[in-house]
Amino acid sequence: MTEKKSFNPFQIREQFPILKQLVHGKPLVYLDNAATSQKPTCVIDAMNSYYQYDNANVHRGIHELSERATGNYENSRIKIAQFINAFDSTEVVFTRGATESINIIAQCYLAPHFNKGDAIIVSELEHHANIVPWQMLKQRLGLEIRWLPVNDTGDIEIEKLPMLLADGKVKLVTFNWISNSLGTCNPVKEIINECKKHNVLTLVDACQVPAHQKIDVQNLGCDFLAFSGHKMFAPTGIGVLWGKKSLLEEFSVWQGGGDMIIEVSYDDFSPNDLPNRLEAGTPAIAEAIVLGQAVDWINEIDLLAAAEYESTLLEAATEGIRHIPNIRIVGQSVHKSSVLSFVFKDNSLHPSDIATLLNLDGIAVRSGHHCTMPILKKMGLPATARASFSLFNTMQEVDTFIQSVSKIQRKYS
Repeated sequence: MTEKKSFNPFQIREQFPILKQLVHGKPLVYLDNAATSQKPTCVIDAMNSYYQYDNANVHRGIHELSERATGNYENSRIKIAQFINAFDSTEVVFTRGATESINIIAQCYLAPHFNKGDAIIVSELEHHANIVPWQMLKQRLGLEIRWLPVNDTGDIEIEKLPMLLADGKVKLVTFNWISNSLGTCNPVKEIINECKKHNVLTLVDACQVPAHQKIDVQNLGCDFLAFSGHKMFAPTGIGVLWGKKSLLEEFSVWQGGGDMIIEVSYDDFSPNDLPNRLEAGTPAIAEAIVLGQAVDWINEIDLLAAAEYESTLLEAATEGIRHIPNIRIVGQSVHKSSVLSFVFKDNSLHPSDIATLLNLDGIAVRSGHHCTMPILKKMGLPATARASFSLFNTMQEVDTFIQSVSKIQRKYS
């Protein structure tokens, strides 16, 4: 086991070339990490290296380039399995991202196993990618969706879960580990344990987790878990569907062609074994390999120390924003990740206007509904401005952000 490097945000920051630029003549302050993370040099170099030296298709060739590409592709799968403490690397399915992962579960597992009267439970905190696939099954098959409610602070009302499970009709409970719009850290193990009492499967949307803390699917005890590479310092267009092997073996095939088959005749086909049967066609080879490089990079970081550091950034930003008149912080759970959403109480500026003005100061934040329209509508909001912090951000950047918001408030409120 390699010794981890000590956590130093300034040393880490030096590994992100994109942060060294000016935006509107001012140093870039990147606070949109919940939408997509920036990439360290080693990740960028790994992408270039594949196309410069190893570019070939996987699993089909016996020449040197194909064998190297295949080896690196499958080695990345092993790294990811170890990273999340999967039982076996064949439980790791490469997808285009968490959205595709969730859709595969909906279409290839739940739909084929659907019976009239079945229900699933979805938390009110969910990203659209963990709502719409189930609504599609509701429209197509008559699936019942039950909502696990969220209170005014942005916390799941877990005490209502047993009642929602009581009639025995629920087949799956799905929820995010960390809310991308409010920053709420949900009690994942408590939810999973309650579902186990009722023999109900669980799906965890873990998109906001790998860049901030460890994942251990065996310790969690969930049945499915999904995340995307681009939120954990890896490229876009790559993600992971993890599922217990016994469940993945019950999936119908997702798409036809390429590596998902063993044999094809004019009359029929024979599907391949896991995970290939769910990875049709030429995959995102470079992206999958580079996801493994991102995992290597994260493994060198003391994530516990990084999380503590991010917590200090969030606390300082929250305290600073609280002292600015006319600001409402949206999402005030006691258990939060490094996400700070806010609006002007008097609606004098739309969140998109706030983000536009911050951008003029070189500060990148997200504005809008963050693909969580239902929970924001419940809170009486069409949108928020959202700052989200990562391990390369600094306290100076927090101060710059607070000063800019304060200047905007004085001028426009």
